Amino acid sequence: MATSSSSAINSQQSPGLKNYFKTPEGRYKLLYEKTHPAAALHYSHGKSVAQLLFFQLTVAYLKEKPASQNSATPSASSSSSSVRSAAARLLGGGNGSRALSFVGGNGVSRTGPGSSRLTGNLGTSTSSSNGPQSANNYDGKGSYIVFNTVDTLFISDLNSQEKDPIKSIHFNNSNPVCHSFEPDAKDGHDLLIGLQSGDVYTVSLRQQLQDPGRKLVGAQHYNKDGSINNSRCTCVAWVPQTEGTFVVAHADGNLYVYEKSKDGNTDITFPAVKDVTQFSVAHAKSSKSNPAARWHICQGSINSISFSVDGAYLATVGRDGYLRVFDFLKEQLLFGGKSYYGALLCCTWSSDGKYLLTGGEDDLVQVWSMEERKIVAWGEGHNSWVSGVAFDSYWSAPNSDGTGENTVYRLGSVGQDTQLLLWDLAMDEIAVPLRHPSGGSPTFSSGSPSAHWDNITPNGTLLPAPSMRDVPKLSPVVAHRVHVEPLSGLLFTNESILTVCREGHVKIWVRPSHADTNPAQSNSSGEVGIGNATVSKERPAISSVKVGANSSLNSSTSTSLSFKQQSSVLFS
Repeated sequence: MATSSSSAINSQQSPGLKNYFKTPEGRYKLLYEKTHPAAALHYSHGKSVAQLLFFQLTVAYLKEKPASQNSATPSASSSSSSVRSAAARLLGGGNGSRALSFVGGNGVSRTGPGSSRLTGNLGTSTSSSNGPQSANNYDGKGSYIVFNTVDTLFISDLNSQEKDPIKSIHFNNSNPVCHSFEPDAKDGHDLLIGLQSGDVYTVSLRQQLQDPGRKLVGAQHYNKDGSINNSRCTCVAWVPQTEGTFVVAHADGNLYVYEKSKDGNTDITFPAVKDVTQFSVAHAKSSKSNPAARWHICQGSINSISFSVDGAYLATVGRDGYLRVFDFLKEQLLFGGKSYYGALLCCTWSSDGKYLLTGGEDDLVQVWSMEERKIVAWGEGHNSWVSGVAFDSYWSAPNSDGTGENTVYRLGSVGQDTQLLLWDLAMDEIAVPLRHPSGGSPTFSSGSPSAHWDNITPNGTLLPAPSMRDVPKLSPVVAHRVHVEPLSGLLFTNESILTVCREGHVKIWVRPSHADTNPAQSNSSGEVGIGNATVSKERPAISSVKVGANSSLNSSTSTSLSFKQQSSVLFS
């Protein structure tokens, strides 16, 4: 690694924090950090802790700009060359033609075609802009980090070692609290933003980058001034496999379904919710109304939502401590379950749609099975609330029989205890408790939980939390303190893990197979070779649902640990 860059990272690290952590497959190293300007940090210190908790991170992949969007993006066609030059000087051009997988915040994990290329030299990209046009007007490919702090939305170049953002968007009357990105938006409006006031915007990320100002440009406005719902937006998400459909969840337990193609300022009212404890759906009377439907999910705030990759299922977690899973198209509640204690704060799907992760105020990570419709494992390792969970769809453990049947999932979680925990989930090797008489000691058996658990619960059933001794316990394979401040989320990319704290600092941890190798080289087979590792553009056979060009990382140095083999945790 470059000495100067390494020294810079070490000087930024707080005492007691290391710039690497160990895993069974090797070391993850701190590549670089992203943050907001110091002025924004000082301003945030005057805010309450509750306001600082509304921090979210989205990694957005911009494709080449289609010719059809030239007329749809006013700034691109009307701006003079002098304005573009000014924007280029202000924003820089570190992305060039690189592409990167991305994860839309609060929504479904997706993958963009190709991958960014990072070298072992700390904070150095292997390629730069392909030409002045793509650097100056952002018509080319690019990978960006979108994050919010207090009243400002920041955009950083993911592939640049520059710490400060390249773009800041200021909001006068309310704070941005959640956002989501859709790479395949045909009209260019790919960035969805929810505010604390309840207002919602869709904008073109590319157009924001092209404009040198600090205000949103070319935005479509929904729920203006909270005309439909004035409670805080808690999360937003694009609906997968649809064109322009998105959902907005609020702090009062309601979720609204919008169509981007419809007017966002229609005058509409929904009937009062009769029973705030029960799920209900109300539709707008007119087909032109927007939003088209209101889902009342729960009493209290909806804290997180996540769509399955194919968009068929929606998962929500809330203040009442329940996970709920819905058939989105049929508008039906399939099942749900209770936390062991307190609210659930986060949820996410596995890429094959078989499992869900949740985390919350009981300090636990819970694994839910769609087939079993209940908790099949819980993980203990955090010392405070679990604020973010994710599946690493780019990591792959070698299969002993080569059939792909013994699937091992890599999970990640972060919490208010400032720790990042990694877990390996091998369902075929997990010890499953058998039923036991009341007051007796449980016995255990190896194999699928379906052989030992009750029949699938009927639709609409909300289950209480099961006894902990009836559910297999997981232990993390890695526990590492990555920030000084409490953590608010994590994301996995093809090359790295991104962690973010509630103060708005983002750290990028490069994977072992990418840390000490030469620049990536493409080969004729359609794969990207990096050292001894091969990054395939196809998901392995474990995924039954295909979206885009999902990729996985198969490292020759990777090892898998079943839960029966995990006798110790790697602390670093």
